[in-house]
Amino acid sequence: MSEQGQNNDLELLTFRVADQEYSLDIMSVREIRGWTRTTPMPHAPDYMRGVINLRGTVLPVMDLARRLHLPSQETNDRNVIIVVNLNGTLTGLLVDAVSDIVAITEDDLQLPPDMSTDPQMSVVRSLTVIDDRMIRVLDLRAVVPAASDEVA
Repeated sequence: MSEQGQNNDLELLTFRVADQEYSLDIMSVREIRGWTRTTPMPHAPDYMRGVINLRGTVLPVMDLARRLHLPSQETNDRNVIIVVNLNGTLTGLLVDAVSDIVAITEDDLQLPPDMSTDPQMSVVRSLTVIDDRMIRVLDLRAVVPAASDEVA
C-alpha cells in the first residue's frame, strides 16, 4: 500500500453539541463514558466543568458547548464524556450525545471558510458532508488548552 493510501483513510467520531454536529479523529478518543458529576475547581476557566475520578486518575472535564461559545445545556443522563488523549494528556469533553463513527477519506474534507478575525478561534479544522449533514471536524489542539496555557 502506498503512503498516500495509508494517509487517506480517516475515521471520525461524530457527536452533538448544542444541536450541532461535530466530529473528532477517532484516533484521539480513548473512551466514551456516561455523564458523571464533576467536582468544580477554583479559578478554572468557565468552560471547565471540573474533575472526575477515572479509575484513580483525576480527569479534567471541559464543557464543549461553553468552549465553543454555544449555549450550554443542562446536563442529563443522555450526556456523555468523550475522553481524548492529546500529547499524552487525557481530557474529558462533555457533549450532548455521541452519534456515530464514520469512515471517510482526506478527499472528503474541505477547509472551512475564514470567518473569524481571531486566528485562535479557528477550532474547526475541516468540514465534510455525510448524508446531507454538514459535519465540523474539530482541531483538538485548538480546543484543548495545553497544560502551560492553563497555568497562565
